Amino acid sequence: MTILAVFRSRAQTLGYLAEVRAAGFPAQAVSTPKEAGVGCGISAKFEERFLPRARALLARRSYTSFAGFFRATKGGYIPL
Repeated sequence: MTILAVFRSRAQTLGYLAEVRAAGFPAQAVSTPKEAGVGCGISAKFEERFLPRARALLARRSYTSFAGFFRATKGGYIPL
């Protein structure tokens, strides 16, 4: 499954994305879906198997604009 890390700040999204990539797992910037109801327009997208590592990276810094993780479903995205 696909996971999105949604932020309210483009700068924090891009900073988090760089940190995730530096940690060695693939991620990409994607448009934030309407279902998230928040956002700056871009989110970090990665595979669910990396979620524990993604959460650990998130906890290391103060990402004040973090809005949550969302899981892809057939009907859209749902919050975790």
